[in-house]
Formats: sequence, structure tokens, C-alpha cells
Amino acid sequence: MVWTALQKYSTMGIQFISGIILARLLTPYDYGCIGMLSIFMVLAEAFIDGGFGSALIQKKQPTQEDYSTIFFWNLGVAAVMYAILYVCAPAISRFYDIPLLRDVLRVQGVILFIYAFNIVQRNQLRKKLNFKLLSIVTIITSVTALAVTVFMAYKGFGVWALVAQHIITAAIPALVFWFFVKWRPILTFSWTSFKELFSFGFYMFLSSLVNKFGAKLSQLLIGRLYNPTTLGYFTKAASTESLASSSISSIMTQMTYPLYAEVQDDKVRLGSIIKRLTMTISFLSFPIMFILMLTARPIFVLLYSDRWLPSIPYFQVLCLVGLAECLQGVNTQSIAAIGKSKAMFNWTLIKRILGSTIVVIGLLIWGMKGLLAGYVLYNWFCYFVNIGLVSRYIGYRWDKQLMDLLPTAVASVTIAAICYFSVNLLHMNMYLEGVLKAFLYVLLYLGWALLFKPKAFEYTLSVIPSRFRFWERKVKD
Repeated sequence: MVWTALQKYSTMGIQFISGIILARLLTPYDYGCIGMLSIFMVLAEAFIDGGFGSALIQKKQPTQEDYSTIFFWNLGVAAVMYAILYVCAPAISRFYDIPLLRDVLRVQGVILFIYAFNIVQRNQLRKKLNFKLLSIVTIITSVTALAVTVFMAYKGFGVWALVAQHIITAAIPALVFWFFVKWRPILTFSWTSFKELFSFGFYMFLSSLVNKFGAKLSQLLIGRLYNPTTLGYFTKAASTESLASSSISSIMTQMTYPLYAEVQDDKVRLGSIIKRLTMTISFLSFPIMFILMLTARPIFVLLYSDRWLPSIPYFQVLCLVGLAECLQGVNTQSIAAIGKSKAMFNWTLIKRILGSTIVVIGLLIWGMKGLLAGYVLYNWFCYFVNIGLVSRYIGYRWDKQLMDLLPTAVASVTIAAICYFSVNLLHMNMYLEGVLKAFLYVLLYLGWALLFKPKAFEYTLSVIPSRFRFWERKVKD
């Protein structure tokens, strides 16, 4: 967990710096162009993985035949998906009425081969819980990509700077993992291995495909119905919000799946792990998201300049989405780890169909406000479905999980309301107001935790390595 946290927060810091610099060198139009193509790229990547990466982790003792079979399958699918993107690129550019997108998509599509080339090595490291190497490589990659992207943006390459960033981010880990992971494919393709892994991975693939399509559907619709600039504002708001919401949840998600897979036969222990992780994530993520909502305006003006002011309302609403997303991964990963991939897919399909319908109807009737409201409703609906699945298949009841979250949720909302109304009465400078809101929120939140000592607070403290728990040493002395 420490290495995963180091990776995530270092990468988040680098992305944070990158966002500040690039927001001044690039325009919302540039970000919008990349956002328009994201749905096609993520769908193609989903086809390459096909759920086999998760299947290799879930299988307790995968063989050399298993790994080699999936390696060559991934390369074959990458070639097919790139050919489809290459042929369809002119039609996609006409769909958006932006000729530049044809060449951008064809160049960015090279990432598919890179992704297919190292997916086995990456999943081997995850299965062995070797997050140290994953973290080091990710940090080095982020720094390199930042330097190249900023240089290209400064030289006026525009959207091509973002394309280069994506390619470098994929290429460096592929090269490093190839040399450091002592595994090489053998010239074999076992249909027996393929069918065995496919029986589990197929539903993981379908779940991933449906999830990624649903997640990117809004960008497709905004790009088609509005313009690249509007999509650029939305993309910047979403990427800034995700730095916070994913900073904690992704740390847990990366390590929870292989951890869940190890204890998949012990439902009591698995339920206990889910409880601890859920309460820890909620205790850390809820105050972060509410502080960001309270201080959104000074953050965007200070970091990105007045050019990005239209992103602020999008960002504040997406923070409510982030609260739900922070909690979803822990539950979803557990269902996959116990082998219930088919059930997970069935419910994913139901969630996405309903969610996409809500988002589309909201966008068509009420515009961007309707889309954002649909996003919030959909993500919280997904959370309730996920805890229902955990209740059914693992035994950690949904009502118990809600009660475990209730103290943190009530405290977070109450403190946010106090900070908002009390500080606004002072009519201060925008930046001073933001600092005071954040400081007051942290002060009240920590005061509540120390006074009432909720279980979530105890679980969060237990994450800290024992050598850093200075308060325990004082008690022992």
C-alpha cells in the first residue's frame, strides 16, 4: 500500500503540475479534440485486454502456456483494432466535422500495440504484489512525459503535445517491464488455456467494455452536440476532479483485487477486509471532495487562469460523482475476485443502460445541467447496486455498510454547510475565503474525529506503519 500510495501521489503531483502548465500553453479546444477521441481509444483497449488480465490474476497458478496464449492473443487483437481505427478515422473526423482528428486518431492508435505488448508483464507484477517496481516506473514515466509534453506545447504543437504525452506514458513502462520482468512468451497458443481464461475473462471484458463506453458517452455527446471548447471545459473539470477521487480509491483498487483473490474462499475474512477498506476510503475521500467543492473557484483561477472559469460548475457537480466513485471500486473488485464475473456483467449492463438513458435524456432536455444531474444519479445508483451484490455474494449486508458509512457522511456534509455559510458572511477576498474554508473544514473534521473516535478513524490510523505511530509510543512509555 505504501508503494502504491507513493506511485499515486507522485503521479498526481506531476499531473497537477502538468495541468497547471499546459492549461496556459494549450486551449480548451486542444483538450476537447483529445476528449472526442477518448471513447474510441478506451473501447479499443478494452478489446485488447478482453478481461484476460483479470483472469490471470484471479487464477491461482497460471502456467507459461496461459501467459503466452494471452500475449499473442493481445497482439493479434491490437492489430485488428488498429486497422479498424485507421479505416474509420476519416468517418470519425467527419462525424465531429474536425479534419485534424483523422491523423490524430491514426497516430494515437499506436498505443494499442504498446498496451498489448506489456499487459502480461504488468499483470504478473500485480499478481505478485510487486508494487515497488510498478511505482518507480510510473513515476519516471510521468516525469518524462511531462517534460516532453510541456516542451512540445511551448513550441506550438497544440493537440499533438497531448498525443505525445499519451504515447510516452504507454511506451516507457512497456520497455522497462520487458527487460525487468523475467518472463518471455513461448511460441505456443493453447486453446485449452484460452477457453479456461475466457470463461472468466469474457464477462470481465464485457463489464469493462460497457463501463468504459458509459463513462465516455458524455464526451461523445458533448463533442457532437456542442463544440470542442465546451468539451474542453468539461474534460478539464473531470480530469481535475479525478485527481482527487481516484487518488485514494485507485490505491486501494490496485491492491484489493489480488488481495481479494488470495482470500476468495474465506467470505468472513473477505467481508471484514471490504468493511475496513470502505470505511477508510470514506474517511479520507469525503472531506477531500467537500473541500474541493468549497474552494473550486480560487483553485481554478489560481491554477489554470480565468480562461477556465466555465469549468467550475462542472467540477463542483463532478465532486459529488467522485464521492460515489471512491466507494464503488472496493465492492466491484470483490465480486470479480470470487469469480462472479457473469453476475457482475449482468448488473453492469443494467446499470449502464439505465445510467446512459438518464444522462442522454438529461442532456437532450436540459443541456449540460441535465447531463451533470444524470451523472450524479447514475453513479450513486451504481454504488447501491454494488453494495447489494456484496451483501448477496459475500455477506457484508448493504444496510450494515450504509450504517458504517453514516457517521462519516453526516459529519462531512454538516461541516461543509457550516464552512460555506459562515465564511461567506465575511465577504472576503476569493483566495482568503478559500483558504479559510479549507482550514476551518480540516479543523472541524479532525476535531469531530478526535472527540467521537469513529471506527473509520481507527481504521485509517491503522494504515499508518507502526514506526510512525508516535502517539502509541508515548502511551507505552
